[in-house]
Amino acid sequence: MKFGVLQFFSWPGRRIPLAQVYERAFDRIKLMDETGYDAVWLAEHHFSTYSVCPSVHIMGAHVAAQTKNIRIGTGISLASFYHPLRLAEEVALLDQLTQGRVNWGAGRGFDSTEHKAFGVAPEDSYPKFRESVEVVLKAWEDGSFSHKGKYFEYEDIEVLPKPYQKDMPVWIGATSEGSIEWAAQKGLSILLGPHSSHQDSYEKREFFRAKLEGAGHVFEGRDIPLTRSVAIGETDEAGYELGRRGAEFMFGNYLKNKGNIRGGEQAAAEGKTQSSDAVLAAERENVDPIERYVNEVALCGSPEKVIDDIERLRETNKINYLMIAPLGHESFIRFTEKVMPHFQ
Repeated sequence: MKFGVLQFFSWPGRRIPLAQVYERAFDRIKLMDETGYDAVWLAEHHFSTYSVCPSVHIMGAHVAAQTKNIRIGTGISLASFYHPLRLAEEVALLDQLTQGRVNWGAGRGFDSTEHKAFGVAPEDSYPKFRESVEVVLKAWEDGSFSHKGKYFEYEDIEVLPKPYQKDMPVWIGATSEGSIEWAAQKGLSILLGPHSSHQDSYEKREFFRAKLEGAGHVFEGRDIPLTRSVAIGETDEAGYELGRRGAEFMFGNYLKNKGNIRGGEQAAAEGKTQSSDAVLAAERENVDPIERYVNEVALCGSPEKVIDDIERLRETNKINYLMIAPLGHESFIRFTEKVMPHFQ
């Protein structure tokens, strides 16, 4: 079983210098490099203290210079906000500089503030993202290429460098059935995000499997990372309390108070805003979203309980790759020292 870390660069309350946030994150990443993690996945966000990392590619180059073993994932490149030729160049250059340690994760994002600031209209969100990904993949093929689409048009252009890896591993951050089906038709893998319940995540995985195999692609042998927030204390109660505080920060600072365009292609086309999966489900069921997140989405408790929860997910959800988003440094240390060794 593989383990990765979804690395946020959160700056809650701006209580410490931002340079200290980065320093702590780099110390954590160096430890990942030494302890058997497969990859660090760098979280791109804009205009928010939720994760102060507007360029996962620049951040990835800095991480690469300080590590030797760990793969560097973009979690995710917000492809709709880039010129696709520039995006293809930056990711390929990062792959060359790391000698093939890049996992390219791409997504369209869901924060309406980001889309508005970058001039991406809601109705353009899905189609522009998909065309951007298609251009990037064409650009990485040998030689020059031509493209004529709705948003971009090129004639006989060659993007250099090409990636170091002959077959660059690509994942799509997909939450809706439409995006999952599109990734499956293209033969691309998916990242299962941190805000769907365990059951919802399993159903999305199996939907992806069916659509992938239906399109003539092979499912077996793929890494399909499931992302879970992790809060680990010395006791179950302490871990639960860490989980509550982490969930309150996420919901209060980012997920609930910002309109977003997640919720399917039709919702995006109509310019509707929706809250995250976790908020929506809690509102439908008339339950406290914090309680639901801690009990049905995150992994919270003592190291022993988290081990049991992961074992259960291996059996019920058939996961082969767990990407953790630690809710605090102590949770990361406990996971690294007391949970991960159980599976190695």
